Amino acid sequence: MGSHMGSHMGSHMGSHMGSHRGLLKEKRMRESLCRKFASLACALALGSSAVAETGRDSNAGRISDAILEALVEANGVPGMSATLVRNGDIVWLGSAGLRDIERALPVDADTTFRFASVSKLITATAAARLAQDGGLDLDAPVRSAVRYLPEAWPAISARQLAAHTSGIPHYQEADSERGRVRFNTTADAVGVFSGRTLLSEPGAAYNYSSYGFTLLSAVVEESAGEPFLDYAARVLLHDLDIGPDLGGDSRATIAYDFTGSGGVKPVPPHDYSYSWGGAGFRGSSRDLALFGARVLSSAIVSQATREMMWTPAMLNDGSIVMEDRDAAVGFGWRIGRDLDGARIVHHAGVTDGARSALVLYPESGDSVAVLSNARWTASIEQTAMMLAAPFRVGANSGARCPLTASRFEGRFGAETIRGAARFRLERGACRGRISAANALGAWLNSFPQRDAAELQIIAVLSDGSLTRAALVTPVGVYDLRATDDGAHAARVGANRALSIAFR
Repeated sequence: MGSHMGSHMGSHMGSHMGSHRGLLKEKRMRESLCRKFASLACALALGSSAVAETGRDSNAGRISDAILEALVEANGVPGMSATLVRNGDIVWLGSAGLRDIERALPVDADTTFRFASVSKLITATAAARLAQDGGLDLDAPVRSAVRYLPEAWPAISARQLAAHTSGIPHYQEADSERGRVRFNTTADAVGVFSGRTLLSEPGAAYNYSSYGFTLLSAVVEESAGEPFLDYAARVLLHDLDIGPDLGGDSRATIAYDFTGSGGVKPVPPHDYSYSWGGAGFRGSSRDLALFGARVLSSAIVSQATREMMWTPAMLNDGSIVMEDRDAAVGFGWRIGRDLDGARIVHHAGVTDGARSALVLYPESGDSVAVLSNARWTASIEQTAMMLAAPFRVGANSGARCPLTASRFEGRFGAETIRGAARFRLERGACRGRISAANALGAWLNSFPQRDAAELQIIAVLSDGSLTRAALVTPVGVYDLRATDDGAHAARVGANRALSIAFR
């Protein structure tokens, strides 16, 4: 690998990094001037969106803020940020916690986080856009564009790379030092894994692979005739402050990891040049949600291209590619339904110092981004949906806030659970806390993040009801719903049934 790297030193990746930093510097100067003069013309020139609020949105925003703040309290993640964009307008942007513990710097709207594997959505969309413009055949062997691939590999298509059916392996034990090396070209990065044996024949099986997206970024680069990062910035990310995690960003959060006792510590520096396209982008939750909104609005890809990306991929035997029981795999994007049956497309990410998700609702035009600055075990996509729920759930009647309740009892899986409970109304929204000293709490507290003595329950509407609520736990936020028998139920984790009644 050393000789392979040496043969490519000094080529276009190095010049690209300089040009990318220059573009960001110019954009930040324009942003600074706009903040100084508070000009509408500046805002329009930057392509930014003001937070559009109605009376309902104001109430919903307070509830989403409360859910996000409760989550940071519950899980011990130092800082998080989330944004909801609807039809191109930012309707809610929330931040909680710290981006730098030592200096006590809070997370704000401009704080940038690692995207981790949500980066794959940028790469997949770049490949799809290039195909839309006639520059890439998604079903042709990628060796026709990337001529330095090993002859021993069978033909692999861009479509198979995007659906994780190429057979290229994910990170392996030999890659434990991968974040300590700067690869100066995409070809150098592909050289890390191009000598490895495929896990299966292309198209035969689903095998998740970030390296597959390193190769997909190389396909885009060679087919477009310009560095991958430049192509993504020019075609998809213009006026969005999203780019490779190169370091030196004064607004970047410190990346943290849990120590095992609920505390956190900074993680060592990590260089993502081995897979910019698979895990290496960073930005704010605002700009990530705005990227999602661009995809929804046909601003960067056509409706036909969008639907191609959101159509389940097929294996050679004709079966649909599935990531798990709830999510099919499309062209880079995951495809599924939320708990109300609404169609969603999404992706989550995890890496050192980050947990992330982007969830899009094609029918309503909602784009929800959630970013955090620590690696934690999380139902992160469910959390994104629940942060958006105050803006999405319609008025309801039914279960009232159980203000006189002092305890609860019920079941978590096969276990009986019970404990203390208390509720109050805050600006019309029902809020409560329940004890976690039971089997539910034991399971929730078995993960590396902070243990919780209590769990918060926050109604998603400010109408005095508890028909729909956010159950805030150390591993994420779950949808707690009133049932016909007077109890409340949720699906916690992958598929654990929770049912509780307040007394």
